[in-house]
Amino acid sequence: MALDVGKNAVACSVTDDQRHRLFGPVDFAMTRTGLRSTLSRIEKVVPAAAKVKVGVEAAGHYHQPLITPTAWPPGWELRELNPAHVTEQRRVQGRRRVKTDAIDLEAITELVLAGHGVVVNERAALLGELTAWVGHRTRRVAARTAVKNQLLGQLDRAFPGLTLALPDVLSTKVGRLVAEHFADPTRLVSLGEARFIRFAATRGLIVQHRVAARVVAAARDALPTRDAAVARDVVAADLQMLAVLEQQVTDAEEHLAVVLPSSPFAVLTSVPGWALVRASAYGAAVGDPVRWPGPPQIYRASGLSPMQYESAGKRRDGAISREGSVELRRALIDLGIGLWLNDPAAKAYAIGLRARGKKGGVIACALANRANRIAYALVRDQQPYQPARWPLPVPDDQEA
Repeated sequence: MALDVGKNAVACSVTDDQRHRLFGPVDFAMTRTGLRSTLSRIEKVVPAAAKVKVGVEAAGHYHQPLITPTAWPPGWELRELNPAHVTEQRRVQGRRRVKTDAIDLEAITELVLAGHGVVVNERAALLGELTAWVGHRTRRVAARTAVKNQLLGQLDRAFPGLTLALPDVLSTKVGRLVAEHFADPTRLVSLGEARFIRFAATRGLIVQHRVAARVVAAARDALPTRDAAVARDVVAADLQMLAVLEQQVTDAEEHLAVVLPSSPFAVLTSVPGWALVRASAYGAAVGDPVRWPGPPQIYRASGLSPMQYESAGKRRDGAISREGSVELRRALIDLGIGLWLNDPAAKAYAIGLRARGKKGGVIACALANRANRIAYALVRDQQPYQPARWPLPVPDDQEA
């Protein structure tokens, strides 16, 4: 049974193992009533003893209602297919530039008959909760970054030169204080250094004299733009939005701190540099660890495997393919960076690669590969990280 999912409707066809069409193609609404009605029609043409495999092409979140095993009759095998594989199958069939629901159903059917796709089993609700909060935090962090960039742009209009006195305005308490109360540099100049220090002290912030002198000097030399007044209004609005986003990020991390310890990925926090956020992001990207045969499959699914072309005895390797899960690729790279910054063996490995002329991106991929193997083994064995078990690897050109 092949399913091509849209936003509100599903195209469906049923084919036997001899490639004889038994049912469809038909469309039905993606509702409980629509699915039950279609299943009752299919059960009339499918023998009761037949083994049924259902292939569903992943379509963002649209296909999620259909990959719930309890929605299907007992004994039916449910498989989730990569959209890139469906596209490639259309190309194999000579229809690369022709896309219709019927052609997609044929491609899905061929993939299912060939045994492709990931078998969908009943997933623990805990993994769904972990994935949801990681996704929520990721979106809020992205929004926070956008608001910070907007805020800094408006500060440059209202208080030019502030970033010279405080290079990282929004990541320091004194910078936040200036942005919130002194977006108008003339107000800071009139206040002076001593009163600015006392102003900060009444709000629980100790400002050193040299920092206060630097900020006041920047305010004295500032040359605001003609749009400074409206820029100050925008800064005030952006600061309120920034506070909301930061609180939501904190709330998401608090939820993750509750969920992660009960998941199979809690053991990852025993690795230097892998704390709550990195371990949770890896768990959300990997999902049910049982469905992965080994670390090579995870690494390949992330799109970090290099492109390779070999013909007539000649081989040419290219850059990473990027054909895979963006979330998984980012999670593995982040784990690798965590090792790079905190694990002595990984540091030495990175130094060795750097000495051999490898670029930063290549080193990051090599460490992501190492992190992938470590993470898979820890989750599989549920044993804390032991540095002696993971000695310094021998740098390999092909791996790096």
